[in-house]
Amino acid sequence: MAGHSKFKNIMHRKGAQDKKRSAMFSKLSREITVAAKMGMPDPDMNPRLRAAINAAKAQSMPKDNIQRAVDKASKGDGENYEEVRYEGYGPGGVAIIVEALTDNRNRTATNVRTAFAKNGGNLGASGAVSHGFERLGLIEYPASVGDEEKVLEAAIEAGADDVESDEDTHQIWTAIDNLHPVSRELEKALGEAEAVKLAWKPNLKTTVSADDAATLLKLIDVLDDDDDVQTVWGNYEIPDDVMEKLG
Repeated sequence: MAGHSKFKNIMHRKGAQDKKRSAMFSKLSREITVAAKMGMPDPDMNPRLRAAINAAKAQSMPKDNIQRAVDKASKGDGENYEEVRYEGYGPGGVAIIVEALTDNRNRTATNVRTAFAKNGGNLGASGAVSHGFERLGLIEYPASVGDEEKVLEAAIEAGADDVESDEDTHQIWTAIDNLHPVSRELEKALGEAEAVKLAWKPNLKTTVSADDAATLLKLIDVLDDDDDVQTVWGNYEIPDDVMEKLG
């Protein structure tokens, strides 16, 4: 019986991972289609599309899926998605920005509001928290491309503004207008980035207590699981010892 239940548990986890992967591909496809509709369907002439395709490749999305998403835009097929931003506060007063692509504003607003309400937060008006963030370009590389010094040197050469490194990733920050020129230069030194995107960088971070951290992470998970939500940004910092306790 133990072996059977262990197998079932593995299958359940694999099923959950497959579902998550499928949802992620759906979001990446949506971004590719929107980017291609808003500009040229050629990634060399359309920086947003190039960033969307790079993000899809970094997640091992099949080439056929990527091409299908571009073709949808070229043929004018599919839904018309609208970009919407929501702002609010999570547990412990954490500021949160939610970016969505939706074909039904009412549905998305209801889902986002419910997620906040059920997980210790509340949705605010437009502009409620974004004044505490900077809108910047972000280029991400895995730690495996090299140590902090190597990445810092490459970033300075490429014209980036700032680098933040930890044991998993290197985050390279630029002004919005410099995002794609800097990413092209970095590609020569470090190879293709894991992600090239516009981001919200908090001016100040809020340290989250152990009591609030679990609820906050649940809120972020619920938002991430919503099909319409593309990205969730926050000004939270969860100490390592708290993360260890949460396991």
